[in-house]
Amino acid sequence: MPPLHRRLGTTDAVVIGLSSMIGAGLFSAFAPAAAAAGPALLIGLLVAAIVAFCNASSSAVLAARYPAAGGTYVYGRERLSPFWGYLAGWGFVIGKTASCAAMALTAAAYLVPGHRELAAAAFAAVLGAVNYAGVTRTAKLARILLGITLAALAVVLTAIWFGGAPAVSAVSAPAPLGVLQSAGLLFFAFAGYARIATLGEEVRDPRRTIPRAIPIALGLVVCLYLVVGVSLLAALGSAGLAASPAPLVDALRSGQWPQLSPVAVTGAGVAALGALLALLAGVGRTTLAMARERDLPAGLAAVHPRFGTPHRAELVITAAVVLLVLVTDLRAAIGFSSFGVLVYYAIANASAFTLPRSQRWFPQALPVVGLVGCVVLAFSLPWTAVATGVACFAAGTAFWWWRHRTR
Repeated sequence: MPPLHRRLGTTDAVVIGLSSMIGAGLFSAFAPAAAAAGPALLIGLLVAAIVAFCNASSSAVLAARYPAAGGTYVYGRERLSPFWGYLAGWGFVIGKTASCAAMALTAAAYLVPGHRELAAAAFAAVLGAVNYAGVTRTAKLARILLGITLAALAVVLTAIWFGGAPAVSAVSAPAPLGVLQSAGLLFFAFAGYARIATLGEEVRDPRRTIPRAIPIALGLVVCLYLVVGVSLLAALGSAGLAASPAPLVDALRSGQWPQLSPVAVTGAGVAALGALLALLAGVGRTTLAMARERDLPAGLAAVHPRFGTPHRAELVITAAVVLLVLVTDLRAAIGFSSFGVLVYYAIANASAFTLPRSQRWFPQALPVVGLVGCVVLAFSLPWTAVATGVACFAAGTAFWWWRHRTR
């Protein structure tokens, strides 16, 4: 099979990771996390950040060792077995396809609320076309969208803190399950650094670039999320945050400068579009890797001779997202996505644990903490997300066994 083209540098990789994480979490994950844990969602945020750090360390060292498209699908195959690699890829594809639907719906809810489903389908189709046309176009558009998002966030956060926001809610002592559930939901917000690893075949000097890009992107986003979480609790309180469909917009309207709310609306919509752009790219590359190994139909492994992209995989994933946005619910998509991605990272940590000491730069206990954290958070999610996730993995396992028996 022809390889993808190596065109991305460290800055490009960081921007794609930031686009994924900032859009995914800032504008969609805080409300369900507040419903689960109240003001203690900040504790859940820190728990999610710790697990994400463990996962990022494992992903970075594995990506440097195996710089190919597919991320943990490749690592699981190489370090554990073809079945565990397949299970990671399956979890990523189904979980992140749900994430794509969630981001398209989020963007439409902010930018075109009167025609949410149709607008979400149009957004997915347009950004799918951008990804089809080449990874450098994806990176350029990601920079533009990220710049708009950060500028809007700067205006919104300034208005919240200098526009008469109330005092921050005190962090009470909620049930541990509520904190863990909020951490599982907020983990959805951090998972964007996987995009850097799944683009490993398109990064220049991957053994140097990927281990630098992943921690940089994650560290910046953790700091930003803490600032935004405190700001939302300050402006809305935990009850108001839990009930808000557009937290940053409502936080701005609660202060002295509600006339700036269009800035928040634009920033939220653009951030969700940036996340959708990067998510589509990541899912397409994992689909390509699975098709190369015949774990998905081999036709999806085609690489466009001019654009150097997995064009058939991009078309199939985009079509699936367009279908999903017409039938799915945003919060259900977030929970289901979190379950699939937590399983994905559990396998990444298990793969990193098998590396010899000479190939890793962290204690062997770190992937153990990441593995245990992923499993605990996955089964702390709302029962509907867990049940749907288990059913999808059972179906994927049955498909894998059937496909291998019939070869």
